[in-house]
Parts: sequence; C-alpha cells; structure tokens
Amino acid sequence: MERTFAMIKPDGVRRGLTPEILARIARKGYRVVGLKQMVISRETAESHYGEHRERPFFGELVSFITGGPVVAIALEGENAIAGWRGMMGATNPANAAPGTIRADFATTTGENVTHGSDSSESAERELGLFFRPEELL
Repeated sequence: MERTFAMIKPDGVRRGLTPEILARIARKGYRVVGLKQMVISRETAESHYGEHRERPFFGELVSFITGGPVVAIALEGENAIAGWRGMMGATNPANAAPGTIRADFATTTGENVTHGSDSSESAERELGLFFRPEELL
C-alpha cells in the first residue's frame, strides 16, 4: 500500500468539481484516509511549491493556490502515486489524455483543477504539510 497527497485546487472547488473527482477516486478503488477543505496560508503554499521558488511563475502560483478553498486529500492504495497522477493527466490540459481529470475539466496549465505528489518523498512531505498524523486514518 502506498499513500499520496492529492488536492482539488481553487478552480476545481469553485466550479463544483469536488463530488465528481471524489467519485472518480472511489471508482478507482483508492481509499481516502484524510480529507479536508481549507484555505491554504501563504506560508504553507510557499513551502508546498518551494521547488519553484526561483521560477518566474512562483508568485502567480502561490497567489492562485491561496486565492480560494482547496480540498486536501490523503489517498491510499496500490501504486497510488503513479495511479493518481495518471488519473489527473498531463499538467497542460491540451496534452492530457482523453478521460483524465485535466482533459475533462481543466481550462489552462495554470488552472488545471488538481495536484498530485510526484514521488514517495514529495508525498510524505506534502502529506505532512497538510495533515497532522492524527487526521489520517
């Protein structure tokens, strides 16, 4: 069993996509072991996207992710990291495979509805940023 961090970003929450995305997760067979809606603090956002700090889009990224509520999700299942990333599709929705969340719902690379950890190390770090141990089943 593997755990990963998933997020429905502000654009997805604003557009009412949370129920559909959670349904897709359930149909895939992943277990939700942590779930909460929240507004991310600037400090948490800067830490979350720290690897992009030197990139020109960092400020925009932080402003976007703190600009409205998100749904933070801890997922558990066989091959959950790669599986969730496959369900999301490519970062740029124009390149996302048909049937993926981003192909179906994302409008731009900047507003691409979801986030997912890209490795076991980032999953552990991101789960720790968004959930206290006692919040996870």
